[in-house]
Amino acid sequence: MRVKTDERRSAILEAAAQVFREEGYDRASMSMIAERVRGSKMTLYSYFPSKEELFWAAMVDAVSAQRGEKVLAILDSSEPDVAKVLRDFGEAYLRLFTARAAIAITRTAVSEGAANKALSSLLYNRGPKRVLDALTCYLAQLQKKGLVCELDPLIGAVQLKGLFDAGIVEPLLFGTRPELNQARAVEAAVSTFLRAYDSA
Repeated sequence: MRVKTDERRSAILEAAAQVFREEGYDRASMSMIAERVRGSKMTLYSYFPSKEELFWAAMVDAVSAQRGEKVLAILDSSEPDVAKVLRDFGEAYLRLFTARAAIAITRTAVSEGAANKALSSLLYNRGPKRVLDALTCYLAQLQKKGLVCELDPLIGAVQLKGLFDAGIVEPLLFGTRPELNQARAVEAAVSTFLRAYDSA
């Protein structure tokens, strides 16, 4: 039965992804998705409690979710080379968050945010907020070890994420070419951040 259940879930996700891409989040409905998968809305809700949850699951597949966990795991405070950790994290973070699916999700969150607080909150909390939380925790650990100077870890996390994003994410959201290549952006971000907060 488990194999059949997993297959059904995969079929629902595939159908949902197609409908969301074709119709956009707002116009897409659970009825459309149920029709596409040749099932009922009741079946959809037995797998996903809301349209928002189904959107997230359909647009962020299991592979991407696992990749996200691996990106956050790079922030290892036991590694003494802070610059290397930040460079590795920055490169992995940008690869993940500049992927086509990630950009599409961000655009949806922005365009639908005013009308659908549940969706925008879910997308923010499972995306950017998790990055900020991980960076905040990492910087707090570095501060305890004396590897960075006195700082508010949350402010440092916001600033560092902003440096990684600068010149890369915003142009992609507008459908145009980034101002910088990712390697250059990450190197500049880490250099700027450590000049401000390095304890040496």
